[in-house]
Amino acid sequence: MSVNLWARPEHALDYLRDRVGTVPHRGEGEAALLEWVPANCRRFLDLGTGDGRLLAIVKQRVPEAQAVGLDFSPTMLERARARFGEDGATLVAHNMDHPLPDLGKFDAVVSSFAIHHLEHERKRALYAEVFKALNPGGVFCNFEHVASPTERLHQEFLRELGQTPETEDPSNKLLALETQLQWLQDIGFIDVDCHWKWRELALLVGRV
Repeated sequence: MSVNLWARPEHALDYLRDRVGTVPHRGEGEAALLEWVPANCRRFLDLGTGDGRLLAIVKQRVPEAQAVGLDFSPTMLERARARFGEDGATLVAHNMDHPLPDLGKFDAVVSSFAIHHLEHERKRALYAEVFKALNPGGVFCNFEHVASPTERLHQEFLRELGQTPETEDPSNKLLALETQLQWLQDIGFIDVDCHWKWRELALLVGRV
């Protein structure tokens, strides 16, 4: 049975209190992501924006751009609204299990540790929707939790996070990096590559 605990306020609050700032090397991956956001970006979308952490980081690089964040957790959206106030960003309540709403076109679509909660078929469909939502020359940057090639490596990754198989988030639906890169190429993205990786954390980038 598919599990996604992120709609539960207690799960979101546990993450914000105990885990959001403790992910090893997270800042390195976010810095690598920023390199790919076009300096002339006028409008960008953050998928699974959570409390708006990545949205705020990208906004610092392109302060004049219109920022749009999408999430389905009321708790996370409340935190994001508190972060940005009334005018700093447009926040949209939406469950990515369903097709993206029509939000117009973007010069960049970014995401951080969100898409791996979707079923694999939905991941691929979402990538195709992102492709259609990008302007020519636009970029998709997915800072993601991917599957290890072996169970031993997965166990070592969990230990680095101070977790065990028993405490691992049951919402995770991890998929191999290589599979997702191939999907992006098949959909039509160009210059597809992994531009940063530490164990199960990876930055996937593709251009339109």
